[in-house]
Amino acid sequence: MTAVPVTADLLRGALDTEDTGRGLLPHRLPARARAQNTDGQLAMAESQPSGVRLALRTAATVVELDVLPVKRVYAGAPPRPDGVYELLVDGRPAGRATAAGGDTLTVDLATGGLEHRGGRPATLRFAGLPGRVKHVEIWLPHDETTELVALRADAPVSPAPDRGRRVWAHHGSSISQGSGATTPTGTWPALAAALGGVELVNLGLGGSALLDPFTARALRDTPADLISLKLGINLVNTDLMRLRAFTPAVHGFLDTIREGHPDTPLLVVSPLLCPLHEDTPGPTALDTAALGAGRLRFRATGDPAERAAGKLTLTVIREELARIVAQRSAEDPHLYHLDGRELYGEADAAELPLPDALHPDAATHRRIGERFAALAFGEGASSAGPGRPRLAGGPAASGGADGAGWSAAASGQRRQV
Repeated sequence: MTAVPVTADLLRGALDTEDTGRGLLPHRLPARARAQNTDGQLAMAESQPSGVRLALRTAATVVELDVLPVKRVYAGAPPRPDGVYELLVDGRPAGRATAAGGDTLTVDLATGGLEHRGGRPATLRFAGLPGRVKHVEIWLPHDETTELVALRADAPVSPAPDRGRRVWAHHGSSISQGSGATTPTGTWPALAAALGGVELVNLGLGGSALLDPFTARALRDTPADLISLKLGINLVNTDLMRLRAFTPAVHGFLDTIREGHPDTPLLVVSPLLCPLHEDTPGPTALDTAALGAGRLRFRATGDPAERAAGKLTLTVIREELARIVAQRSAEDPHLYHLDGRELYGEADAAELPLPDALHPDAATHRRIGERFAALAFGEGASSAGPGRPRLAGGPAASGGADGAGWSAAASGQRRQV
């Protein structure tokens, strides 16, 4: 086995990396954005490497990776499963592993208190790989902060070459990050990216799709051929703003992205169905009765009558996002809108209810990913009606609310991610 330096050029899906002195920590927000953030929830979410993977070209039959994960423990709640690392060989699943040990972060959900304890690295070993030169990916856990300590292989390793695929940058909430999924390639954006044949940059940030200007700037500065924004649920969860602030904040978020991506297809996705907050404002709180029984579940604490004062519900947000996109699309032919209930609606909720009243399970992630891929990348995209996302087709296809395909302006913006 030969040591391979763990460097940023081996990673895809990260916008930044940090040398912690113990290892290389992938980040999904750049340093400037992190410096402007004061919220511990966002700091934790962006350091959890959803969509981040090592991408290697090698003939090695054995690959070892030393990692230092951060295990989250929620006081009073059932133990969380260990984060999963997935091995893909030439795009096909070839192995899974979990890492024991590591640091521990204990979270008191009632008080917000945090206790961090240091631990030791763990070694993941993937053996029996085919002896030919191949494309090897190791997908890191979507919900477990992971420092990369060391990499070893029994043959030379180089960064995987650019495969010439389109880059899709997506921003959303914990659902987009993958909460409720059981594997990193089982989050709905990872599933959709695989079905659509695109390279994923996942800026799904648990609890933190809050129209932060630094997140908009991160999207502005990330080369991409398609950008999608799934907005709404976190704004209700946190009861962060009223309708008066929401509308200009959405416009400002879109304006900032357009500074760097004037012609890139930009898809605004409204919230999935969530009966908890369809017509009841936030904030969202833990269901203490369920927690006492060992179950994690959430409840809405707002009053539906408060909508008259501008409090946000998912119904209000859907209507306003549709109105904003319709208004802007008169001057922005590459702006699209998708009602999130087309990804998960009333019939889906009856069949696959949200286990904790907020987050989908693994089967629902698959359904959402398949539907998004059909709408954005597949046959459903090319036959959509006016105002619907129509993002399939060749690199020189025209965009527009009634057009089809990736815009010609986006064709020169590919990059490895």
